[in-house]
Amino acid sequence: MFWENRVIREDLEEIYERNINWERLRDKTIFITGAYGMLTSYLVFLCIYLNEMHHYNIRLILAVRSEEKARRRFGRFLEKEYIELYLKDINEPIFVEGHIDYVIHGASLASTQYYGSMPVDVILPNISGTISLLKLSEEHKAEGFLLFSSGEVYGKVDRSVSVITEETLGTADTLNLRNCYCESKRMAEMLCCAWFHQKKVPVKIARICHTYGPTMDIDGDARVFSSFAGDIINNRNIVMKSDGSAMRPFCYLADAAAAFFQILLDGSAGEAYNLCNSGEYLSIRQLADLLTGLYPEKKLKVEMKIPEGNSEVPKKEESEGKISDEKLKSLGWVCKYDTREGFYRTIESLLQERETIAV
Repeated sequence: MFWENRVIREDLEEIYERNINWERLRDKTIFITGAYGMLTSYLVFLCIYLNEMHHYNIRLILAVRSEEKARRRFGRFLEKEYIELYLKDINEPIFVEGHIDYVIHGASLASTQYYGSMPVDVILPNISGTISLLKLSEEHKAEGFLLFSSGEVYGKVDRSVSVITEETLGTADTLNLRNCYCESKRMAEMLCCAWFHQKKVPVKIARICHTYGPTMDIDGDARVFSSFAGDIINNRNIVMKSDGSAMRPFCYLADAAAAFFQILLDGSAGEAYNLCNSGEYLSIRQLADLLTGLYPEKKLKVEMKIPEGNSEVPKKEESEGKISDEKLKSLGWVCKYDTREGFYRTIESLLQERETIAV
């Protein structure tokens, strides 16, 4: 239960102390899609914290596909009068009672495991769902609309580009299923742009990069950072199947949650913001070494295990251009957690959750 989780409660208190104009959320209604997801659940936690500890009187409408999963995530708080679940398909027209002030669209199948097997399910919430929510925002004359996009919208960037800003252009093969996610996110951004210019919906876009935190699904999420954290928790050596040279900017979820609200409340309408921790660019191998070193008493190590049929370690992967977070920082946002502290907090939180379940 998140409310009793020491790490999450500390995160919520720390985020609240940041220089964010929380008063703009007082007495407002927020419609959040994908509400029990890894990223969005922290936003719900924070709104609950604002209501319970500081009496903000925020009304939350949480669009979810499974009431059971929502109850596992939010527990007794779903009985609060300020929370209601929206269980209908967001790809269809959305109707709710009362005024909506803010819309946060976080529903998406972001894990790579779905791209080849369920591309239609990946695409629909990014396109049809975005249209439904933009229409909802238009109808209610919402004060703000935040789209969870992705750093993957940059696609393949020319090797001569060393720094990726919000103006950088890349390419993607539209006949490669792997690109169902990035291409549909691109279209979602285009839809937001169109509704902003023609319908005056105040859209803001967060291009999210590699984010981790206490709400990770270490059993069902195939992404490498989630898998590595699961190895540490389950006392397993980390087994690498490549040389691990690919570089990634790892951002702790508390920093990301603060960024979401900073963009929603202070960002410029019609614009996108890269959300990453540019100060924490690590290779996958560096991340593996860092995680195995967090708990020396476990005596875990990193193993190289080349897939059958390959006699040599795969060649070094080409480094991608570094994604810049300078535009987001111009709003006053700062990253307060480095990778070591962030993953330590994540693992400690997950261990506490496991102990609570066991009891």
